[in-house]
Amino acid sequence: MMREANVPIIWVLGGPGCGKGTQCAKIVAKYNFSHFSTGDLLRDEVASGSDKGKELQDMMRQGILVPNETVLKLLEAAMVKALNGTVGYLIDGYPREPAQGPEFEKFIAPVDIILYFECSNETLVARIMKRAAESSTVRADDNEETLKTRIATFRENTEKILVQYPTQLRRINAERAPEEIFADVEKSIDELLAAKKK
Repeated sequence: MMREANVPIIWVLGGPGCGKGTQCAKIVAKYNFSHFSTGDLLRDEVASGSDKGKELQDMMRQGILVPNETVLKLLEAAMVKALNGTVGYLIDGYPREPAQGPEFEKFIAPVDIILYFECSNETLVARIMKRAAESSTVRADDNEETLKTRIATFRENTEKILVQYPTQLRRINAERAPEEIFADVEKSIDELLAAKKK
């Protein structure tokens, strides 16, 4: 289904605090892409109160990782539902580990480009600590030690993911102002859309 659609698929990756949420919002506003975060899809399913949602909630409560096949099914269902009205797909924060990329391509469709927002560990920590200080709700995983562990895990997995996709990878320097970052994002997406039309 998704394979025949020939709709652009972009994976969006970057460490916690790299600003990918801001960039995804800008992409949606300018290009009318559909934006899916696997975390949001899981939370929506839980909130729906369905049997599947209850099962997922139990897993998350126990700290069990939701099987990738379940995540992919939710993702595919959301993509198919949006198919008629979309220009392309932004898949946010997926794949999280090296095996998930090939599984996505086998189960759904090949990825066209990967936007990877690069930031130093220091910048990521500083941004999240600032966000935490300004926020009224405190996220359990926003303390500095936990953060450093999260970032280290993210880096280790991401490098193994990126190395599988040398031709699709677009590394974007995310240390700059959002507008400067978005100029690079636009360049990558414009090139992709032009190539898809051929």
